[in-house]
Amino acid sequence: MGRYSLGPLKKGLKVGLREFLGLDGAFMKGPFPGFPGQILSAVGVDSNNGTYPLAYVVAESENTSSWKWFLQCLAEDLDLYSNSNFTFISDMQKRCATATTIPEFEAVMVELRNYDIEAYQWLLKIPPHHWARSHFLGRAISDMLLNNLCEVFNSKLVKGRDKPIISCLEFIREYLMKRVCNVMKVLNKCQGPLTPTGTRILEANTTLASKYHARWNGGQKYQVKGPWNDKHVVDMEKRVCSCRKWELTVIPCKHAIASLNEMADNNEKVGELYTYVHKVYWLDTWKEMYSFKVEPIKGRAMWPKSDCPTTLVPPPHNKAIGRPKKKRRITAEERIEIQQRKRQANSQSQNDNETQSLSRKFLTVTCSKCKQKGHNVRTCKAKDGN
Repeated sequence: MGRYSLGPLKKGLKVGLREFLGLDGAFMKGPFPGFPGQILSAVGVDSNNGTYPLAYVVAESENTSSWKWFLQCLAEDLDLYSNSNFTFISDMQKRCATATTIPEFEAVMVELRNYDIEAYQWLLKIPPHHWARSHFLGRAISDMLLNNLCEVFNSKLVKGRDKPIISCLEFIREYLMKRVCNVMKVLNKCQGPLTPTGTRILEANTTLASKYHARWNGGQKYQVKGPWNDKHVVDMEKRVCSCRKWELTVIPCKHAIASLNEMADNNEKVGELYTYVHKVYWLDTWKEMYSFKVEPIKGRAMWPKSDCPTTLVPPPHNKAIGRPKKKRRITAEERIEIQQRKRQANSQSQNDNETQSLSRKFLTVTCSKCKQKGHNVRTCKAKDGN
């Protein structure tokens, strides 16, 4: 096994202020028997909620031993210790809950129990803080539920995963180098204090805040009321809201912005709205993350030769029958979901066909030639012109 964690990416992750990593594995698809191998990867999130590949490893297979070794090396590279606050997400658990408060979570669980008791009992065995937003802590500075980070990264490696190991690793390194340049092109066009994602979320919350009214309690708290009996409490000193969206996304929610509007109407010093957003979404933080560049290297002909006395020969090449597979292997759960979608689509198409092809039974037919009812033009016995 060999691990690769590029120094510039480690430095960029640390200045990004987000201790959040996704973990996943992908099959290598080379024609070498005995070592198809797996690429295990750790991918973070940048200030624009984009993927930030951090480290990857080539292992014989995806098992407990490989992951344990990879995570131990990753902990050494990131200077982690037993009390570190890093949050890891994987695709081992695909079910999730989007409710942000415990009452909302309990209400949804009641609906699930009435819909599918087996799924409800299965979820009860898993601690909610592993899969439900309502039980998440704010230290991850993210409310992501799905491990799409690694899925996106793996999709970019499809053309390199069928190459020999050295060529595959060079493909990944060159992709990471090119990716930094692509993000820099977007960065150079950005204006304002926040990243595009941070700006979009804040503007959407500001629009929604116009429908809410805040009432001051005389201290640091506000009672915010809106349509559909939506009422929450905002603590401006702790910068939290009872809806917990400010705590999870670190961007002021609509209730917090309504409270800030009330403070401004009372001639209190509020300052710029973006200053209430966590620095992880600041444009300066995004720029600093990508200020560390992946260095280019010389060609293989100029690489120094190893002093290792053992000569490593390439594995035997075996050309398999048929076209090599490129698509990702789907899990049993995904296969069931695909079959269910196909059945629903077939049922819908059958219903549409039955709706469109109505029966002509009991309908009165009018001949277009003689204008008489009871027959059509093909069975018409009238003479031409009559």
